[in-house]
Amino acid sequence: MEYETPLFLRVMEYASSADRDVIDMVSGNPDWDPPDALRDGLREYVDLEPAAFQYPPSDGLLELREEIAARRGVETEQVVVTHGAGEANYLAMARALERDRGEEVVLTDPVYPYYPGKTTMLGGTQTFVPTDDRGQLDPADVRAAASEETAAIVANSPNNPTGAVYPAETIRELVAIAEEYDAVLISDEVYDHFDLSGTFESALSVDSDHRIVTNSFSKSMAITGFRVGYVIVPPHLADDVRSRHMLVNVAGSRPSQYAVLHALWETDPTYYERKRELLRERVETFTDALEAAGAEYTTPQGSFYVMARFDDYPGTLENVFRLIDEAGVAGMPGEAFGDSRTEWLRFALVSPRIEEAARRLADYFE
Repeated sequence: MEYETPLFLRVMEYASSADRDVIDMVSGNPDWDPPDALRDGLREYVDLEPAAFQYPPSDGLLELREEIAARRGVETEQVVVTHGAGEANYLAMARALERDRGEEVVLTDPVYPYYPGKTTMLGGTQTFVPTDDRGQLDPADVRAAASEETAAIVANSPNNPTGAVYPAETIRELVAIAEEYDAVLISDEVYDHFDLSGTFESALSVDSDHRIVTNSFSKSMAITGFRVGYVIVPPHLADDVRSRHMLVNVAGSRPSQYAVLHALWETDPTYYERKRELLRERVETFTDALEAAGAEYTTPQGSFYVMARFDDYPGTLENVFRLIDEAGVAGMPGEAFGDSRTEWLRFALVSPRIEEAARRLADYFE
């Protein structure tokens, strides 16, 4: 099996080798500080006994799993701590495909490119369902696409790249479709703390044995390098997910999990609200500049991405390289996210240089 290098890496490599100053609006690495309590937890950890520097339980520190379970309203046995949401999604998709209920994975278009990549790696096939111009997903379209071969339906809300937040009715309908076809809804909720609309609804609100929820602390705590995520699975799937996780990873990082647990215990909700307010300000600043440049753009309901379309400037990798060289701004080509946004570019609003990037784009496309 051959694997294609993700376009994300190619853009980052090109930007880093440019012979000019380039503002990174490609990566989803938050530029703000993690919670103070997380740093405190790390400082505390270095003075622990030698046993604390050995393998943790494979499925995660028990206290962390208990804390996650309590916050999400599930049993501790349903929680497996993973290497970020990336592994959580891999485990969820693998388990769905291992059920011998078919090889088809229903995905949205546009789509976060790692979902189809994982589908291919796991031997599945992709079926894509287009979203509307706002990134919203019509459950009727998903039902029309589903079949007896459908093993999984993958939904991401708040969404990367569109910024859409799916309403509660959409989530309920997606679970119902999964139940109807004996498939599994995989709900990636990694941007749940960046719901700018106040309308986010977790798939955990629907009681079902046909849904798996994935998440991570990478974005919410600004710790993408710590690799602490989790997957919440129905009880009858938990043992197999836990076994695959152990075979792939043995165990996760004990210091990272310890620090995250400390942050969960000690961080006030205002930490997250301040970040949402910062993003609202950045969205306004950036979209105002796009407006001035005559671009069409999305206004995200959640996550921290804006998509933009400029006249006669399609969202190709070649044009992204050109934008790096000529404007000093690095974004992602729309073609990386599927067929429906090939005319668009995606920009991540996790840089302290948003205003400067906005000026550069406005000047370039003026």
